[in-house]
Amino acid sequence: MVKKHGRRVDVLAKITGKAQYTNDMSFPHMLYASTVRCPNPHAKIISIEREQAEQYPGVVMVITADNIPGIPSQYKQKPILVPEVVRYEGEGVALVVAKSKVIAAEAAKLVKVIYDELPAVTSAEAALGKNAQKIYDDGNLLCKYKAGKGNVEEGFKKADHIFEKEYRTQRVDHTPLETEAAIAVPTTEGMTVYAPTNDAYKARLLIAETLGLRENQVRFITPAIGGSFGAKNYDAGVIGARSALAAMLTGKPVKMVFTREESMIEGTKRHPYICKYKVGVTKAGRITAMEIDLIGDGGAYLSKSHPVATRTLIEASGPYNIDNVKSKVTLAFTNNTYSDAMRGFGSPQVDFASEVLLDEIACELGFDPLEFKKMNHIKENDISGVGQVMTDVSLGKCVAEAEKASNWKERKAELASERNKGGSKVKGIGFALIHRGEAFGAAGQGIDTAEVQLLVNNDGGITILSSMADVGMGGHTMMVNVIMETLGVKRERVVMAPVDTSYVPNSGPSSATRGTMVIGNAARLAAEEVKDKLAAIAADVLGVLKEELVFKNEQIYSPGKADEHVNYQDMINEIFARGQTPSGRGWYTVSGLDWDRANGFGEAYLSYAYGAAVTEVEVDLETGQVSVDKFIAVHDVGHAFDKSEVIGQINGGVSMAVGMALFEDVDSKIGHIKNTNFDKYLIPTSLDMPEMNSIVVEVPTKTGPFGARGLGEPTACTAAPAIINAIYDATGIRIRELPANLETMMEELKNSRNKTDLN
Repeated sequence: MVKKHGRRVDVLAKITGKAQYTNDMSFPHMLYASTVRCPNPHAKIISIEREQAEQYPGVVMVITADNIPGIPSQYKQKPILVPEVVRYEGEGVALVVAKSKVIAAEAAKLVKVIYDELPAVTSAEAALGKNAQKIYDDGNLLCKYKAGKGNVEEGFKKADHIFEKEYRTQRVDHTPLETEAAIAVPTTEGMTVYAPTNDAYKARLLIAETLGLRENQVRFITPAIGGSFGAKNYDAGVIGARSALAAMLTGKPVKMVFTREESMIEGTKRHPYICKYKVGVTKAGRITAMEIDLIGDGGAYLSKSHPVATRTLIEASGPYNIDNVKSKVTLAFTNNTYSDAMRGFGSPQVDFASEVLLDEIACELGFDPLEFKKMNHIKENDISGVGQVMTDVSLGKCVAEAEKASNWKERKAELASERNKGGSKVKGIGFALIHRGEAFGAAGQGIDTAEVQLLVNNDGGITILSSMADVGMGGHTMMVNVIMETLGVKRERVVMAPVDTSYVPNSGPSSATRGTMVIGNAARLAAEEVKDKLAAIAADVLGVLKEELVFKNEQIYSPGKADEHVNYQDMINEIFARGQTPSGRGWYTVSGLDWDRANGFGEAYLSYAYGAAVTEVEVDLETGQVSVDKFIAVHDVGHAFDKSEVIGQINGGVSMAVGMALFEDVDSKIGHIKNTNFDKYLIPTSLDMPEMNSIVVEVPTKTGPFGARGLGEPTACTAAPAIINAIYDATGIRIRELPANLETMMEELKNSRNKTDLN
């Protein structure tokens, strides 16, 4: 059942302009800091001459790594300021603190840094070569994992056809509307930092390490956030630590806000991947074996490359029932901008590869792509590519909804008939599936936990205490809805406390589709504790068992006896009268996964999200322009707290994936990023968005609150392969490297015409 609980928690503040972002904030006597950046992708710092900058009118101080009282970073993590060796272009080597932002930026140009430039390694393949320049003393290998089940060699023997394909994905920027920003204010206890982040406690830890303080001496407050999509995690800690360092040394508040160019040069990016597949298929269309070799570019520092690599490994064989799978993933350090989580957390790369791969195989064998995938996709109690028994599988229902909504077979035939008439523009239709593990699961590097507390006041009002950052996905609204549905109270009773580490508990990051399942479950458990306390008193009053009580519409009663009820507010009054507290605490741990990390086998995630997509594109054969005309997105959310929120998430995810498919590509072939603003780094606009048909499926899972599944990241995973498959249907051109931009399409169309002429 789809419920509608009213407006989003943050909507009024945002649409009226009252929401306060970090750049809106100011403090008395506030100073400004600007970063001095290295122009080389790999270099050793010989000396830093600061005198000229220090003499510039309005400059208060020039800061280097030598001034850091704590540590610049953990081993192989990005330093706040580089102490010795720069490992990618744009890294900060010094800070200039001044009385205005303009003065700080101008004086930063006067800091003279002498470098010994070192050879740069700018691709994962080169970094893993035998004679590659070492980025670290122990080499360039960032991580290496393996996974699988069965015996692929035996599986290939049973196949009638063997296919070997390679696919490549690009480096993509998060491009949130708001760039990285921070304000640090020194206090008698230590330091208070205001900054947008998706993980306040992680940012606080990094700042404390930099300043040499205990964690409880750093107070981290998250104002309104202008988008994240996986960014503003480690990046937020870096800019927060820089401003805090400057504030500690000057004794005054210090503000830093990156320009778009600074954000593009220094900020984290999506991992580029090379995906090599070998697949065995029978004449009947059954996949007998799949061997996968993944190579990823982790950039200069660790960040979240380990969990991203593990997720890509687990999901690389796609949502398919294959008896024999052998996978490996290798990530390398390079002298590129460091890679990190981005919407999808590693899934979009392998979803693109596996979904285009199966489309390609189906077409080469003469199968309809949708029918071929229906024949092979996982069903209830099938075994995944890493040996997990799959339950609560709703993929078949998602496929059926997509097939019905698109009128697949008839529409595919119609478009083929239209193409046969000729013309400079042709249309095609494409299809893609997804299964995606929720939360960190086996891809995490530790236990995935969340805490949520509920403060219940005398008037029955409930304040949710959680460090969950609402980066635009409606996470705070989700928690409010969980509380409302559990306790049966009105929307106006429930409010979210601002994210402030001085009093909200650690709920973990807003990433990896863990918000609903992990933090939402913690909120549910907190509400259940409140419910249990109220039910005990209500049961005494009504003379019934507390376990049978229903909480609905501010009333508490036994099923079928709504007329014999007690009111929620009366029970609140009574519990306080008895000297008790109705407040609650919820602690949720993702536990019980039987995962063999060494061999990559077993239970990878507690639950999965499923979806399917069908899209229609039009390709201009003369210009190479690809227009996405229609997009059908089907996603199983388990339980939709609010359908409008679900559709908004789906539409937003598709818009990002259109960018990945057709536009976005960080141009850094030799370690220098050339497209540092939106005049050259192209992202989709409203004119590029297709006609959307978002279909909500609700097959409850056993793990999420009220059966809900996560949605934010899966929505960004199906569009790119569906679009690329539709381009093939329209033109016969198979794109195996993203993006399919104008230059790529023109080159492919030219090659296609040349082949036709030769024939």
